[in-house]
Amino acid sequence: MNKILFKLHSWMALVAVVPLLVICLTGSILVFKHEIDALLMEDRVRVDSAGSERLGLDDLRQALETQLPDYEIVGWTLFQDRNRADLVYMMAHGSSEWRYALLNQYSGEVLARPVGLTHYLTDWLLDLHYTLLMGDWGMLVSSIFSILLCLLGITGLVLHRKFWKNFFTLRWKARLMVYFSDLHKMSGVIASPVLLVLGFTGAWWNITHFAHELGEHAEGQGHHVMEGRLYDGRLSLQALQDDAVRRVEGFEATYITMPWEPGVNITFWGDVPTGNPLLSQYASSVTYNARSGDFITSSDIRDAGFGAKFVDSYRRLHFGNFAGLASRILWCVIGLSPFLLAITGLYLWSRRRGKRRSARAKRRACRLGGGQLSPARGQG
Repeated sequence: MNKILFKLHSWMALVAVVPLLVICLTGSILVFKHEIDALLMEDRVRVDSAGSERLGLDDLRQALETQLPDYEIVGWTLFQDRNRADLVYMMAHGSSEWRYALLNQYSGEVLARPVGLTHYLTDWLLDLHYTLLMGDWGMLVSSIFSILLCLLGITGLVLHRKFWKNFFTLRWKARLMVYFSDLHKMSGVIASPVLLVLGFTGAWWNITHFAHELGEHAEGQGHHVMEGRLYDGRLSLQALQDDAVRRVEGFEATYITMPWEPGVNITFWGDVPTGNPLLSQYASSVTYNARSGDFITSSDIRDAGFGAKFVDSYRRLHFGNFAGLASRILWCVIGLSPFLLAITGLYLWSRRRGKRRSARAKRRACRLGGGQLSPARGQG
């Protein structure tokens, strides 16, 4: 059984090594996406909140419409970090492409005009991470490699299920193959729980998003082309947000879904105090009719069942931001562990392969040698 598992583990690693290294490297970098953005373009992603009050949503919407008259708002991120600029998703009239702008929520100034979703460096890295730059089908391909990451973790833990006996053993003075074997086992056992979480949540997201895209456009329908506003412009977004706060106790809006195609309503997604660090800042929601502004439904994560809370925890578990900076650093470091596993694993595989070749050559030589001696025996 162990022999079969070892071969399966080895071949899965060989097949998946390059894509997994790309996915893991970009994932580790993206743990600090905003910090990198702030380093590269601080004037666009950071704002000064000192002594300032956030403008109302209606005033901000008016500012956007004045500065960007050829665009419609389709999504709006309201960050809980007061010094982080609002990120507003938009579609240009006559286009089906989503773009995003950056907005100073204290002055109404557009800090960065709408750009494509892969325009900036970290956005391109995010696309590489999720789709391997292969579009919608790339989500499926990436999910396959994420599943392989899970299988590698599971088979590795089964193969080294008795790791606890020599968990922290590193035979420093042993030959390189023995040292690499110890290092591979130890780093794999330490990293596997986190890699399993990352692989599972990443695969789940990509598969569900791919299935949604496939279902929406299975018969060849294209994405909706934005010709004009899909909601009643007389609606007060601020009044709707205030109503959402009254409907869900302690509600803090963090994202607004606006209609990007016919039939989509206005939904405020937000955070509520729960005491559970794994529940995301988008766990609760309140939805209104896009034409009339009438209340439709609300969802409070505190009243949800275990399944809904479990699925919602995927976000914080994947991004590693459930325990502040400490968990983010840990996720970043463990996300790089596949590089060490790849180096040690490839070295061990090549050495074992070389030994097997030598053994086969020796057996072949012995057989050939025996065949040459047999006539001599007959002559004797």
